[in-house]
Amino acid sequence: MANHWPPLAPYGDPLPGVDLTGLQGKLIVIEGPDSVGRSTQVMLLKSWLEQVGHAVLDTGMARSALAGRGIQRAKDGNTFGPVTMTLFYATDFADRLENEIIPALRAGFVVLTDRYIFSLMARALARGESRTWLEELGGFALAPHLTLYMRAEVNDLVPRVVLGRGRFDFWESGMDVRLGPDMHDSFVRYQARVITALDRMAGKYNFEIIDAARPPMVIFRDMRRSITRLFRKTKT
Repeated sequence: MANHWPPLAPYGDPLPGVDLTGLQGKLIVIEGPDSVGRSTQVMLLKSWLEQVGHAVLDTGMARSALAGRGIQRAKDGNTFGPVTMTLFYATDFADRLENEIIPALRAGFVVLTDRYIFSLMARALARGESRTWLEELGGFALAPHLTLYMRAEVNDLVPRVVLGRGRFDFWESGMDVRLGPDMHDSFVRYQARVITALDRMAGKYNFEIIDAARPPMVIFRDMRRSITRLFRKTKT
């Protein structure tokens, strides 16, 4: 059953010392498993939103000034443990929330984010971490105005990896917890767990589910309609 957090209200305890007053912008989240096509949709949506007159901040996981480079170095060395990974990504998210997302919302921007606290939680759940702990850890996140969940089956993702990058990524395959004898099998099992975790969040956190097995421009048109409805609703 869906919960009804007001947009831009924290799910739990807010970040200490962070002013949440005067937030005028819109927070729009694009969620989904790895290789589902989120980056393409963020690029298309950002261009469209700017064309129709909105100032847009686009952001995403592991891009913070505080933690982004450290996450990449740890990933390059395959040195993360599951709990360390979760805490590192939570630090990245908190830094971006305080220093990028909230200031942009205060200035009236549309904040378009490629994944949110939900992906952090889904990845950790796929690695066997506690749902209760994760919900408490991520409670400082602000409820978005709109979460568009690009949903696809694992069988839709595998060809995109093979045809796109030509190889499976160590972390996207969950090889740190090694769910299969090789990257392909581990990818399939790990991403299936991520999708299951996101599916279970969809009702609670009011995701709008987008069928991501379709062509990119069809997906974009659906997302554009959803965002247009959001702006019309908030004007009335």
